[in-house]
Amino acid sequence: MLRLFFCLLLFLVFTHNTYAQQTTSKEDISNDFAKLDIPNLGGEIKVDGELDDIQWQQAKELELNYVTRPFENTRPPVTTRVKIFENGDTLYVAFIAQDPRVENISAFYRDRDGIWSDDLVGIKLDTFNDSRLAYQFFVNPHGIQADSIQNEMTGGESDSWDGIWQSAGKIVADGYQVEMAIPLRILNFEEGNENKVWGAELVRYYPRADRLRISNMPRDRNNSCNLCQMGAIVGFKQAKQGKNLALVPTLVLGKGQSRDPEESFEWEDSDNQEIGLDVKWGITPEISLQATLNPDFSQVEADVAQLSINDTFALFFDEKRTFFLENADYFSSNYNLVYTRNVGAPDYGAKVTGRIDQHTFGIFVANDESTTFLVPGNLGSSIANVEQESLNLALRYRYDLSEHLSIGWTGTLRDAQGYYNYVNAIDAKYQLTDNDTFRAQILRSDTQYPIDLYTEFCDNNCEQDEDYSETALRLKNTDAFSGKAYRVSYTHEERNWNVFLNRNSRGSGIRTDLGFGSLADRHQSVVGGGYNWYSENTWWNKVRLSGDWDISHNDNNELIEKESEVHLSMNGRLQSYFEISFLKRDKVGLRADSSILSITDNSTLFTEQQGSFYFEMRPSPSWYFSTFMRFGDHIDYDNNRLGKQWLVRPTINWNIGKSLQFKLRHTYQNLDVHNQQLFTANLSDFRTTYQFNQRQFLRLILVYSDIERNQQNYTFDVDANSIGLGTQLLYSYKLNPLTKFFVGYSDSAYQDDVLTSLTKSGRSVFMKFSYAWLN
Repeated sequence: MLRLFFCLLLFLVFTHNTYAQQTTSKEDISNDFAKLDIPNLGGEIKVDGELDDIQWQQAKELELNYVTRPFENTRPPVTTRVKIFENGDTLYVAFIAQDPRVENISAFYRDRDGIWSDDLVGIKLDTFNDSRLAYQFFVNPHGIQADSIQNEMTGGESDSWDGIWQSAGKIVADGYQVEMAIPLRILNFEEGNENKVWGAELVRYYPRADRLRISNMPRDRNNSCNLCQMGAIVGFKQAKQGKNLALVPTLVLGKGQSRDPEESFEWEDSDNQEIGLDVKWGITPEISLQATLNPDFSQVEADVAQLSINDTFALFFDEKRTFFLENADYFSSNYNLVYTRNVGAPDYGAKVTGRIDQHTFGIFVANDESTTFLVPGNLGSSIANVEQESLNLALRYRYDLSEHLSIGWTGTLRDAQGYYNYVNAIDAKYQLTDNDTFRAQILRSDTQYPIDLYTEFCDNNCEQDEDYSETALRLKNTDAFSGKAYRVSYTHEERNWNVFLNRNSRGSGIRTDLGFGSLADRHQSVVGGGYNWYSENTWWNKVRLSGDWDISHNDNNELIEKESEVHLSMNGRLQSYFEISFLKRDKVGLRADSSILSITDNSTLFTEQQGSFYFEMRPSPSWYFSTFMRFGDHIDYDNNRLGKQWLVRPTINWNIGKSLQFKLRHTYQNLDVHNQQLFTANLSDFRTTYQFNQRQFLRLILVYSDIERNQQNYTFDVDANSIGLGTQLLYSYKLNPLTKFFVGYSDSAYQDDVLTSLTKSGRSVFMKFSYAWLN
């Protein structure tokens, strides 16, 4: 099947059959925003969604005339008018979004950045006009905000950036209208007395049978660079940035209790009363400072629950803490070298980021009460902790030699008593043509582990050979050691097809302890590609056939994994997406002799054949469904055998009215070995939120896990049953991203073969208040 797929893919790529070359005839749609002069109008307006201020009568006006997704520059079914002007301090944008069926508008009261599935209007701004980064400001019909950063260097978007700006929305008889006021002081740009040219795009999202992306600019699908295709706005001659200083004192109060119910039912009390200070300062229009003193970095939202059973690698969790998220894109590179969840409990932290001409840089420093890091391997990874205070530092610099070529350097440092890890990395991105992109990064690390740390990952302090684990062997270095890694990728993308080549090589000594690097002693090569079919007049709008082949070895060229996979996907009506995949994988299991790292003649090579299925749809604004299924062969890593797995993960989101939302995500995982059950795991993540208005909500989170094991099918002792329950109740009030109030309660409980019923192991109440003084 895989050979047939690649033959078919090559045929489609190089023949460009008639259907692929055909483009649907388009009307002659005018483009009036290739370069737009923004008028400077004096005075301020009241941002209330009414559009009755005199300035709107004098503002520049244009229409959004292109559907750029899922269709290709077709005329939109609805009219969207935009008015725009600036006054030297603020950029004002108004959208008049017409809709012949107002009852179908998708608009809910949600927390900030939680509206991406709604009807939206917004503006994207590349304030340096260099196609590297763009601010994105979006608003739903109720005036709820979402803002983010689009990073062309990494190809990703992050909604972790939060600016303080104003918006208001109003649903009217023939659609809705929105006002936006974006203070220029929240943007980084080059000051000067002349007119400024910024990249810009105006966008409306219109989710109905299809989720239409409507823009003022056409998009060329033969050009893989999105920000390069933005238009330009000219103006802001009098734009000046103020001091842009925010002082945010914080107060945290909390009380917690914890216990190990298998040892004692007595509670141990803990109190937390902290006063802290956050500072945000625009040192210059191009350079900003974020600093925090005595912060409380406890998360106000529980992580999305994940199953870790029968998984040899550490799980990845997103960063959610505001200080670390601010301008995090400045530290991005091909490898994840700055993963700030490694910094758990700092007393202080500071971050400076900036862009001056072709220079982009970032500096981050924080201490930590203890030191947590990932110990990588080629068959698994683990999290280690050193109970010593550490210094954590990250440096990032990028130089843009031209519009197409950038080079960068990243350095990270972690230093504690008896431990250090230093990383130096050089990276480059070269946009050879509109279709061809080359990326590369080279790393070197120097590391010293505490001498006895490895014994924490052994049975019986590693007294016998069978007591060792891969993590213990990776940690057992009495002397300092170094390692190297590199990643090289090439991508060719056209309207209907793409191919890519990747090489990711990580030596046995490489460590990126401030980042998330779970692999070492592993070298992978990947080749793949895909072909797209588009339609504008049927129930589907895109079909994609894709696949890849990869192979991995260790430093000694011993085979770890070889895999071929093929995917068929389709986008259709009701905002639906379907994908079916098949793979064949040769993969090694556990080491027979755990005291050595050899693989050949020390492990079993298993052959896995798996299928998977994914489907999602949004039949109405109130409902969203998705389901992921995986079935077929899967290694039993606990007992080093091949089994049969079923994994099902359905998700349901239900909106009731404008304010109430229910979210349920369930994971079912079953593994059978020798035609008998090994384990069955169920994990439910239930979240319900009532959003009173734009500023306040009440949220309840329940996470329930239940794992049943067939003890007779294990080669060692295990609990027959493990149950866990975590709850969190939170009230939140946000005046803006910096001025906010939280109060909540959380607890956790578990049950196993010793505890015959769910028993609480921890509980806490907490309150946090912060207030921003802005200048």
